[in-house]
Amino acid sequence: MSLCEHCVKGVTHEGEPKGKTEDIDGVSTYVATPSTEYPKDKAIIFITDIFGPQFVNNRLLADDFAANGFKTVIPDIFNGDPAPVDALKPGSTWNLMAWLKLHGADSARPPLDKVIDSLKKDGVTDFAVVGYCFGARFAFDLAFEGIPKVVAIAHPSLVNVDEDLQTYATKSTAPLLINSCTVDPKFPLEAQVQADELFGSGKFAPGYKREHFEGCSHGFAVRGDISDPKVKAGKEGAFKATVEWFKKYL
Repeated sequence: MSLCEHCVKGVTHEGEPKGKTEDIDGVSTYVATPSTEYPKDKAIIFITDIFGPQFVNNRLLADDFAANGFKTVIPDIFNGDPAPVDALKPGSTWNLMAWLKLHGADSARPPLDKVIDSLKKDGVTDFAVVGYCFGARFAFDLAFEGIPKVVAIAHPSLVNVDEDLQTYATKSTAPLLINSCTVDPKFPLEAQVQADELFGSGKFAPGYKREHFEGCSHGFAVRGDISDPKVKAGKEGAFKATVEWFKKYL
């Protein structure tokens, strides 16, 4: 399994993040906290694309989840070495494959576990997990282990469609939302249909839903060009669907 050129495409969004970076058991973590009263026993674990918590788009999304009443944390699973934002610029010579060799599960998973364990010690009992692109791999892994109460993913990569969907169906009890799109070589239309056949029509008892956004491509939910009306609608639609899913099941 690998990532693709679509994982290094997109635009930077404008806005001033409202959260703050905290050290959680040695892991640099972006923390977005609701400005009003919220349930202290619930939290969203936001697992990013390759650009990590340093990327403003990811921070703004976390802030938006917080604005909807969920404490949201983005652990730095890349240990201070995310893909550079400059890689999004046309003509970038940044080497994705070389970077990936340094950022497999062996290095990315431990920071995630540290943050989850620390939150548990602070009284969090119910976790929602949202995984974008690269992060969807770890959202699935956590679900296989029964850690999250609910899961949402968008334009997943590093997911083996045949094996991982089946494993999710047999091992996980977390309701699953998939935000999909028209052009996605890592989760193409045939994979989307396969997911529907496996989970849909009530076959997955915990709950399943797949949203599909026409005119969008891989990365739309985080890095989509919101000057394009279809992409803007897709990005906003995926976020809305995720919030509603979490409110229903978390």
